[in-house]
Amino acid sequence: MSSWSLPPSPLECLVVRPRHTLLLHTSSFMPRLSRGHKKVGFGGICLDYLAVLSTFPKPDDKTRCRSMKVQGGGDVANALTCLARLGVTARLISKIADDVHGKSLLEELRADGVDASFLVVAKDGRTPFSYVIVDQSTRTRTCIFTPGFPLMEPADVCPGLTSAVKGARFVYFDARYTDTAVVVAREAARQNIPILLDAEKRRPGLDDLLDLSDYVVCSAKFPKAWTEAPSMPSALISMLLRLPKLKFAIVTLGEHGCLMLERSSEENPLMGEEDADSLLHSLEQEKDDSVAPPMCISSRVAKLKANGIGTLTGRLFVCTAEKIPPSELVDTTGAGDAFIGAILYALCMNMPPEKMLPFAATVAAAGCKELGARTGLPYRNDPCLAPFLGQTGKSAKSNGECLPCNGHVMLHTNMVSASGCASGV
Repeated sequence: MSSWSLPPSPLECLVVRPRHTLLLHTSSFMPRLSRGHKKVGFGGICLDYLAVLSTFPKPDDKTRCRSMKVQGGGDVANALTCLARLGVTARLISKIADDVHGKSLLEELRADGVDASFLVVAKDGRTPFSYVIVDQSTRTRTCIFTPGFPLMEPADVCPGLTSAVKGARFVYFDARYTDTAVVVAREAARQNIPILLDAEKRRPGLDDLLDLSDYVVCSAKFPKAWTEAPSMPSALISMLLRLPKLKFAIVTLGEHGCLMLERSSEENPLMGEEDADSLLHSLEQEKDDSVAPPMCISSRVAKLKANGIGTLTGRLFVCTAEKIPPSELVDTTGAGDAFIGAILYALCMNMPPEKMLPFAATVAAAGCKELGARTGLPYRNDPCLAPFLGQTGKSAKSNGECLPCNGHVMLHTNMVSASGCASGV
């Protein structure tokens, strides 16, 4: 049995009046923003079994676990948890089973204030789960994913789909269950709701989602793999030319930060063409490796040229990752999900890109300082977010003001610098 609402037994016993029970234990809980800020996410959810090792064992060897945690995971569920902690009403459309893992996930979602009323619950089946091995010696993590069943199908979402997305400011997709995702995306497009897509790798049906998307956040390998362009700037230009609905494309680059190309409607007949690869090289020269907080450097609006591909009027942005001291870097699991959650929040708050990208990098870095994808996700009143959300005294560097730098625009936050390795995004 599958349904939009929770079955009366046995799951209901977990979620009866959760806002009056579970949330009382969340000391950093923030009140929700207005209903106009609602976000809907469609995609994956799973339960993570996280184990911290001093070093990954060799084949046929044994090792001891230094610490462990069992916590909810899944790209879209993590991103929506990030949004909920920032005060945004977040609704999840996904599928679990009526089992122990499903019960745990529901309890955790409700505790964080995520709307699970449109979560599909299968009476018989298995909720997805993952083993996540955190290697302290290499500061990496290895995921072993076990899919759930039955998989989500279009028939699961057809009843009540219109009301599920109605009134949302944005709908986010992590590209899981693509057949069903396309159905939801078409309904969102019919209601003129902007769509943000996480494009991690090529999947069947992904092109249909890309055609419907207004914003896309890509993994480091995706743009060049999808476009077959020779460089990252030319790949981004190719994406925006092939996908005329896209307003921007972001590429996350782990400890190297991120890159963003924003389409511009600004037209100037005197505007000359600028080689995109040369422009990226110029922007990267403006980075200051001695600065720990994320720094965003932007080009002016220009006609960006990619040889053999075409030209696009827009702006290119380079943003560094926060440099986290080695003693504070715990686990990069879910850093990309936190980044996307923060991007969605920034879009909801109409942040300019120069402020949005460092904000997202800061949220992602906060998640890397605790074990698990959700433990370190900040709340809206977290001091690390004060420079972006106006919770401290105003200054040129803390209120999002853009500072000119050699013909480009540079933004960084007024935070204490520290040396160390950068966080993974």
